[in-house]
Amino acid sequence: MDAPRIKAWQCVGCGRIDGAAPCVGVCRDQAVELVAGRHYDEALARIDSLEAALRRIARTQPRAGQWEASFAVMQRLASEALGMAKPE
Repeated sequence: MDAPRIKAWQCVGCGRIDGAAPCVGVCRDQAVELVAGRHYDEALARIDSLEAALRRIARTQPRAGQWEASFAVMQRLASEALGMAKPE
């Protein structure tokens, strides 16, 4: 996901944020990038989903002779976490 970013200036001292231009000399500013809260929340939800899939993969030990079935399940879980169509 590529969230749109907003270029802004943030004072390292007081934390004030300006979007239009840097301060006229009262503060020392540094460039920062901001994203909308909903994009941040979407990214956190996706991270949670991917971490859950990875945890399941990391903790799964297939039974003897069952690695192919386990792999197919892990592929499905990973595809769902990535929002992809079911692998053929």
